Amino acid sequence: MAIPIEGETIQIHSYKHNGRIHRVWQETMILKGTKNVVIGANERTLVIESDGRTWLTREPSICYFHAEHWFNIICMLREDGVYYYCNLSSPFVFDNNAIKYIDYDLDIKVFPDMSYTLLDEDEYEQHRKEMSYPDVIDKILKRNVDKLISWIQQKRGPFAPDFIDVWTNRYKLQLDIQADDF
Repeated sequence: MAIPIEGETIQIHSYKHNGRIHRVWQETMILKGTKNVVIGANERTLVIESDGRTWLTREPSICYFHAEHWFNIICMLREDGVYYYCNLSSPFVFDNNAIKYIDYDLDIKVFPDMSYTLLDEDEYEQHRKEMSYPDVIDKILKRNVDKLISWIQQKRGPFAPDFIDVWTNRYKLQLDIQADDF
């Protein structure tokens, strides 16, 4: 598998279990790329929905993807603190200059005080039936909800106190480097 290179701009492609594209983020800058972990950042990037609608993200975000965990985490940097949007998903692959994963509907929203809410359980149940999610996927996703909640409570990974500072500083540095190149 190819590995994204620090400083390059890639896309993020979210699919559904049936193989259909769900959502595309046009531009994300790679801050770290290994075979297991990709950390990227974007701000005011164009997002294209499966029905053709488009919108721009509102705030800077740090994106965390792991090749062995069934979730990804978007850290949204807002004036009143960091909000986290955690997608239960397949592990990512990097292919044709894009991070790709299957979105499995369940999400956890984490607030700046580290309280959290599990979202979209109804959508998950509906899609599980419509797209015939195998029982093994259902079990994996439920285990990963528990793992993600554990990470939140233990302040691990992107929830660690210094994670945001380290990666926002790296993002600013990459933007400065690119500005100097022009």
